Amino acid sequence: MEWSASLYRPAREGEDGHFEPRVEEVKQSMTNNDTSQKSASHEIKVLGVDLAKQSFHVYGVDEAGRKIVSKKLSRNQLTSFVAKLAPCLIGLEACGGAHHWVRVFTRFGHRVRMIAPQFVKPYVKSNKNDAVDAEAICEAVQRPNMRFVPAKSLEQQDIQSLHRVRSQWVARRTAQANQIRGLLLEYGLIVPQGIGHVRKAIPDMLEDGDNALTPVFRELLNELYEALVYLDQRIKAIEHKLTTISVQHEDCQRLLTIPGVGLLTATALLAAIGDVTVFKNGRELAAWLGLVPKQHSTGGKPTLLGISKRGDTYLRTLLIHGGRSVSRVAHQHQDARNRWIDSIKQRRGENISNVAVANKNARIAWALLTKKECYRAAA
Repeated sequence: MEWSASLYRPAREGEDGHFEPRVEEVKQSMTNNDTSQKSASHEIKVLGVDLAKQSFHVYGVDEAGRKIVSKKLSRNQLTSFVAKLAPCLIGLEACGGAHHWVRVFTRFGHRVRMIAPQFVKPYVKSNKNDAVDAEAICEAVQRPNMRFVPAKSLEQQDIQSLHRVRSQWVARRTAQANQIRGLLLEYGLIVPQGIGHVRKAIPDMLEDGDNALTPVFRELLNELYEALVYLDQRIKAIEHKLTTISVQHEDCQRLLTIPGVGLLTATALLAAIGDVTVFKNGRELAAWLGLVPKQHSTGGKPTLLGISKRGDTYLRTLLIHGGRSVSRVAHQHQDARNRWIDSIKQRRGENISNVAVANKNARIAWALLTKKECYRAAA
């Protein structure tokens, strides 16, 4: 390649014949680069974004699948970069903060899809880094049979946040009660297991001046008891908010008509599912919640194992607890549903009957939300 002498000024005296570009030509070159970058941004048809807190990596391809861009961006740069793109398909991993970015990118006119990380991993071609992950996301989002994660609305996130905080406070309350029982044991005072027993026993122990409690520990025990009462109040406040939300939602009221589905399960289902039409049938919803047998078949020989336990552990736990409450009293009723539950319990045991009821309730929930009806018990 030959350089045009007219584009360069001669080297200064004492230098060995090298040429330096004129300032005008440097500016023109930068302008051309900016123009080429703008034109390239209009050619991007699919963009994969590897998310993080402050450092992001984007990988974009054109309609033919050729790489157009692969670079690292800051949080502010990412917003500006995507805002300038022509409408395209954007793929994200379903990780922390992904739902926020779905809403941001959608406002810019893009089609945004979230993919579960385990479905992106097969497209990683080499060692893991941000650039490779972004390329894998870009490739995975284009697959015609890929399964995508539905984006949550702000209302769904609000309900789910209430559940997450309540769950954490319940765990703290349990730990607080166990600590109180353990400390009292060292002073020769026994409190039976259970939050109710702790609530009942502590006030009496604090008022009893003849027990083995020292003044120092008596004061400490009073502080621990006040902390336990505070956690009770916080949990009740969240449950009150969930009750208010359930009253305002017809779908929640429909779900509450299912035996074994209470306030927590109904609102958790509402937050987790959102648009129930993403599931083809009730069986898909039950499978999504990990309430169906895990399959390991080969050579035409089907092999079914225990339930898969995939999906939302918290929601699956609520459904199984609800199934347990129904299964426990099934023998007291003679309708078709309770006869079916009791027969499973007699043949397979209580745990399997609990999961069977949870599976059926998930399918019933799909039917009620799809058809906009309330539960009607079979004769």
